[in-house]
Amino acid sequence: MKTSHSFDGQFEFQGKAKTWSLVMIAIGVIGILGGFFTGNVERTFANLLLNGYYFACVCICGIFFCAVQYVAQAGWSASILRIPQAFAKTLPFAAVVLLVIIGCGLFFTHSGPNDEGKQTVLPYLYKVWALKGVTTPGNANYNSVIAGKSGYLNVPFFLIRLLIYLGSYSLIGRMLVKYSNNEDELGGMFNYNKSFNASVLFLLIFGFTVPLFAFDTIMSLEAHWFSTMFGWYNFAALWVSGLSVITLTIIILRENGYLEWVTEDHLHNLGQLMFGFSVFWTYLWFAQFLLTWYANLPEEAAYFYKRWEPQFKPWFWLNIIVNFLTPLLVLMSRDSKRMVKVLKVACIILICGHWLDYFQMIMPGTVGPLSVWYHEIGPIEICAFIGFVGLFTFAMLTSLSKFKSLVPKKHPLLEESLHHHI
Repeated sequence: MKTSHSFDGQFEFQGKAKTWSLVMIAIGVIGILGGFFTGNVERTFANLLLNGYYFACVCICGIFFCAVQYVAQAGWSASILRIPQAFAKTLPFAAVVLLVIIGCGLFFTHSGPNDEGKQTVLPYLYKVWALKGVTTPGNANYNSVIAGKSGYLNVPFFLIRLLIYLGSYSLIGRMLVKYSNNEDELGGMFNYNKSFNASVLFLLIFGFTVPLFAFDTIMSLEAHWFSTMFGWYNFAALWVSGLSVITLTIIILRENGYLEWVTEDHLHNLGQLMFGFSVFWTYLWFAQFLLTWYANLPEEAAYFYKRWEPQFKPWFWLNIIVNFLTPLLVLMSRDSKRMVKVLKVACIILICGHWLDYFQMIMPGTVGPLSVWYHEIGPIEICAFIGFVGLFTFAMLTSLSKFKSLVPKKHPLLEESLHHHI
């Protein structure tokens, strides 16, 4: 049975969407400049890293979503693939933004105390292992623990690894977009099979490198501490937050007259994924926390001790409440996953919740505690987050507008997606 949908319409990025995204970018720029000019340079760099990492992770999730659908030969998602493909097209830009932030954080310096409290010259990011003299015996900054890790934690190799991770993800993402566009022009199975093969390659590379990406970008901020679960914990956060952004994008586009073929059954599937992997994220959160406690590992307990200081403890518990109880209580029932307004609110809560999750990973080990807990999230944090939301929206919708159609018209499983029912 054929459908009567017209797939010739192209998304037009204009009007309120473009205006508001530019306004949000302006708010972010003002907040970031305000942070630099008011002397909160280290805090501003930490916020740039937080949001730049989040921006890149959401875009990577778009490629991962497409790859999983191709490898699983899933039919239900064929009609919504243009949305994660737009995320994939945005990743090279997000990667450049993240690399610039990290590069500036490494090479711009300031005076401050090292681990032993002595005043020295520190980089704004990765100050535990990237400061000069940390691996040189006899230097005032020498640290034997970091010196033992210097074969891995050194600036040239660190930047090369990030280029490899982000470059390989971006390349395969562009390949998937290219094959899908070629499929629309030529039809047949040739480009679908190439997409399948590229997806297998991506999942192989991604599976080995995504923990390393998290270790390098986030965990090395506190290079004395390590956790073998940290990479998969970050993967779970990447997947849930990315799914939330994909779902929210689809809902908003439907509300504005696009994607009329997307039904509550498609949204139900997305809601199931958000719910299921939020539980998986919670399992990893609890396991990482519990293992440190019952094994009585003092070198690992220091990580959680920082997050139990009075300035961070309310945010520590709010993190688990928002990212576990919200999907548990809101998305568990079948009906809630099929109610667009409920699903939309859940997406927004999870997007903000996982920003808080990244905040907890980054801020205690970089900026450290401020005076009181409610000063930890202030104008700099709020403006930077708004700015990056606007930046992502502008870049992603610009990429989406370049597609000739909002559906891969000659995808071999498209009819299955258009008649999807659960």
